[in-house]
Amino acid sequence: MRYDLVIFDNDGVLVDSEPISNTILATYLTELGHPTTYEDSIRDYMGSAMHRIHELVLERHGKRLPEDFDDVFHTRVFDAFRRELRPVAGVDEVLDKLAGGDVSYCVASSGSHERIRVALGKTGLYDRFGEGRIFSAQDVGRGKPAPDLFLHAAASMGVAPDRCAVVEDSPLGIRAACAAGMDVYGFTAMTPAIALASATACFADMTGLLPLLG
Repeated sequence: MRYDLVIFDNDGVLVDSEPISNTILATYLTELGHPTTYEDSIRDYMGSAMHRIHELVLERHGKRLPEDFDDVFHTRVFDAFRRELRPVAGVDEVLDKLAGGDVSYCVASSGSHERIRVALGKTGLYDRFGEGRIFSAQDVGRGKPAPDLFLHAAASMGVAPDRCAVVEDSPLGIRAACAAGMDVYGFTAMTPAIALASATACFADMTGLLPLLG
């Protein structure tokens, strides 16, 4: 395998959370007077850190979201995760192959540390990562599309950026990985390949990632 570190996004890549969280986000924004469809949420907010949602709503509607927006949203999302969340099909096989080939891997997500842990815990993936291999946009301040999170993850894992591969499913994540100088593989289960066109390569089934990693 030609990489020393594989960096996984969490939502939509390790765990099948995007349909859940974007349905809840669209519903909540609409309740607050910012009409948003599920498709709008996927297009505008998928892969975003929370601060970007606040910024876009303020820019478009001239109104700030309530101070407790993040807390209410996360409470709804975590409750749904605990009922419904499943791992992305094929993830266990991919992680087994990486571990068997002595290739390091970690998760770097725009989500909060709490969100990542709730998701990985519910899907049985937490023990595959552990505290030392979980990185959040909370660690760096600027979320994707800034490269900061991926660079932070690589530095923490002791690997040069050009020895890293990133696995992403959002245009923001693809842009962040490219800006970090890393190869990036676009997972097209929910996002059309055309939207991830700047990726090194794209794949539609998680087990299809392994040949791309070499």
